[in-house]
Amino acid sequence: MSAIPTSASTARRAGAAHNRYLIGPAADVLLLGGASLVVLPIVALLWPEGSNTATLAAVMAIIAHVVNHPHFAHSYQLFYSNFKKRAFGNALPPKLRARYLFAGVLAPSLLLAYFTYCVLTKNANLLGLSANLMFFLVGWHYVKQGYGMLMVDAVLKRNFFDDKGKIKLQANAYSVWMTSWLLINRALGEHNYWGLDYVAIKIPDALFVVSICVTVGTSIAVLPVLAARLRGSSRLTAGAVAYVSSLYLWLLTSNPALWLVIPAFHSIQYLVVVWRYRLNQEKLHDPASRRFFRSRPTWVSLASFAVTGLVLGYIGFWHVPSWLDTHTGIDQSLFGGALFMFLCWIFINIHHYLLDNVMWRKDNPDTKRYLFGDS
Repeated sequence: MSAIPTSASTARRAGAAHNRYLIGPAADVLLLGGASLVVLPIVALLWPEGSNTATLAAVMAIIAHVVNHPHFAHSYQLFYSNFKKRAFGNALPPKLRARYLFAGVLAPSLLLAYFTYCVLTKNANLLGLSANLMFFLVGWHYVKQGYGMLMVDAVLKRNFFDDKGKIKLQANAYSVWMTSWLLINRALGEHNYWGLDYVAIKIPDALFVVSICVTVGTSIAVLPVLAARLRGSSRLTAGAVAYVSSLYLWLLTSNPALWLVIPAFHSIQYLVVVWRYRLNQEKLHDPASRRFFRSRPTWVSLASFAVTGLVLGYIGFWHVPSWLDTHTGIDQSLFGGALFMFLCWIFINIHHYLLDNVMWRKDNPDTKRYLFGDS
């Protein structure tokens, strides 16, 4: 006869069941990409290619204040929290410490040096290349995050992929990234970003066709890999939705209206993971998450983290660049009237991708501890 579960064992099982999700079964599916499967087709119907998107742009600018910009700010809050210990201490392996140093110190220094050189030499064309670099890295970041969501779901549900399956998924993700970047360059031509023109790279038709063929081939190859993980009680529905939506729905479109909306869904996907990370950090009573008030309640700490992200996002994306554009004597006839807005937005976007590439690595012990907690 089986033993009658005690309240303690029942609680343990309840906790284990909770740890199978970032938030919950339905919420994970919706917030990791499922909601975009409904919203984006509606947006495409209301704003087909060639239509005026001014109203949509204004709405998404407001949403960006509370969703997109905090998602960037949170990466800085997590990365530079206890940075000295991570980069210079002995808690992390040397290779990972080197990654922290590169992303946290060397990379931003090189970006600032590049921007300074372009401004001092009045080279607007060279500066415009950084916009294309940002869009190049956008695709890289999106597919890595989509793949990462699938891997997180696999760990939470103990439904793991073998090495061959991971290789197929990664190959497909990177092929979609390349096709997306080629598509953007073919669709844009000459473009303007915060008053500064940049020219997209001319893509030969043959290269674009080859990229599409590779994407189709790798997509077919991952179908059985995903299908095998969508059966049973531990099926990876949320992870699969995140992977598919991040790659195909968010990247393989040439509709400018969708480009305005998609970053919000990407940011929501990111915020779900960050909040799970922070909640586990609070539960484990990490001093790094309680820098000022060691005994404050969990909800106060989480609220403080969120409000800080809102404030930092506003400062980085609006206040600082607006002040610099107003109070510096930059040649507006060459760079336009929003040079520092351009520089700050490009810098934060590129640097964010580099920070994430270090924080969310599978060999990062902080990720293992705080993202998955005791699951």
